Amino acid sequence: MELHQLKPIHKLKRSRRIGRGGKRGTFSGRGIKGQKSRAGRKLQPFIRELIKRYPKLKGYRQKTKERRQGLKSFVLNLAILEKEFKTGEKVNVKALLDRGLIAKVSGKDPKVKILGEGEIKKALTVEGFAVSRQAKEKIEKAGGQVC
Repeated sequence: MELHQLKPIHKLKRSRRIGRGGKRGTFSGRGIKGQKSRAGRKLQPFIRELIKRYPKLKGYRQKTKERRQGLKSFVLNLAILEKEFKTGEKVNVKALLDRGLIAKVSGKDPKVKILGEGEIKKALTVEGFAVSRQAKEKIEKAGGQVC
């Protein structure tokens, strides 16, 4: 015996076509009139209306978290450090916040980068920042150090 020779033991039950009179009554369980009672009815799904109400967000997944929250790193030049600090002082986040050169962003300390524009003659100790190569050379030449 092979697969194509197998036959069910019972007869197939025929499915009843409703809406054509008979024992189901005149409306055959579909109610009276309207789009839902007709053959071939097509209703738009309700969720479509909800989706259409949402704003169109173009490329919102591609933005970084910092860009969404407006977290930008502060950029300071050596000329500003020369003007604001005295010889031998430490330049760190707390010192910059106290002098009002940077501000906290969302209650957190911001990222700061020091660039080499301008001249520096004071020996400063810079710690906890990103420093450009040119700025590092100028600070070390003036007798300071970068940690």
